[in-house]
Amino acid sequence: MNSSKKKPVIILNGFLGSGKTTLFRNLLTQSKKKNIPICAIVNDMSELDVDGELLASNEVIEENKSILKSIHSCVLSSKKGIQKLDIAIKKLLLKHDPKLIIIETSGSCHPMPLIEYFKNHSKVRLTKVFALVDALMLMHDYEYGKNLFPIMQNNLAQNKRDTVNLLVEQIMFCSHLIITKADRIEEGKLPYIAEQIRPINPYASIYSVNFGKLDIESILDSQEYDFNKINKLIEELKPVLESQLEDDKPYNLATRVIKDERPFHPQRLWEICNKYLDQRIYRSKGFFWLASRDKHLLLWNQAAGGINLELIGSWRSGIIEDKEHGLLEMEIKLLKERLKKESGHFGDRHCDLTVIGDENQVDRFTDALKSCFLTNHEIELWKNGYEFPDPWPKNIVRIN
Repeated sequence: MNSSKKKPVIILNGFLGSGKTTLFRNLLTQSKKKNIPICAIVNDMSELDVDGELLASNEVIEENKSILKSIHSCVLSSKKGIQKLDIAIKKLLLKHDPKLIIIETSGSCHPMPLIEYFKNHSKVRLTKVFALVDALMLMHDYEYGKNLFPIMQNNLAQNKRDTVNLLVEQIMFCSHLIITKADRIEEGKLPYIAEQIRPINPYASIYSVNFGKLDIESILDSQEYDFNKINKLIEELKPVLESQLEDDKPYNLATRVIKDERPFHPQRLWEICNKYLDQRIYRSKGFFWLASRDKHLLLWNQAAGGINLELIGSWRSGIIEDKEHGLLEMEIKLLKERLKKESGHFGDRHCDLTVIGDENQVDRFTDALKSCFLTNHEIELWKNGYEFPDPWPKNIVRIN
């Protein structure tokens, strides 16, 4: 097929918690406003597929769910992931004629196998590979990026591979480097970060993007990704990466899933998060509820040492229990009929979380989180209207 007729593809790559889903949601919203037909593929290494659910709640996807393909329970750069990616692209192109295909990888995804896959693809062409890098993480862990490459060099000298190798190699393979969360670091430090990491990839265009605000039209140009610039890099890394490409959980990363109907005790949860989050817990995310805010469906969104609670909506159970719900009798009847299909003790309320971290630390944090659920005695207190102490911020942003 003529290269100009192939559908353009961009990859959103970046380490855990760097802001890929936030950017993706923003691009989806813009595509609707500007009438740009797109297709979307999202990868989540966890079985819960939190990112897929978040994207599916976007207005664009809700109107046409067939434009989104979700690949979860594996890393996209693994052999299994590449096979699933190939199937997803074929299915999307059978049904749609997109102006752009956007792929969001999981945070542990290595870009090299994806770039190799697209190099000679007959139906699509790779135009951009974005590497998103968290400025807050660079500040805390790598002295604003100063120590990033030296640590990588030390790893190479010791024949060692860990998450630093992954982070550096994500930057090496990108065409565009996006520094996120720069609004949360010391003013004036952004140019210093760019100066420290530019030598890792002198060819990449560097941007600073906060809250996912990147103009979709700026990424629509048809220039193809420059495969020639990374041929030598592939040649050097391929033998090293062969064994890791077989692995769905590389770089000593471990994933744990928490599923429970009960709410979290807000005070205990606050204390546990402050105690554990700096201890190599790279990412945790999911949906949950607090005993003190039992009407709210909340998103748990943690990266490195920071955590945000975001309002997704309301639990059906909470709406029905609210005496001032303001709904018509027919609407309440429909809600009650839907709730009959829920098997939980708390209606549709539940907690589903994924925790990703160093394999030597992740179980400690996961077990600590489980200790934050209400005990049977506390559940009885909750049923009787007890007000639990709640140190979490009162103003929670609602996700649109």
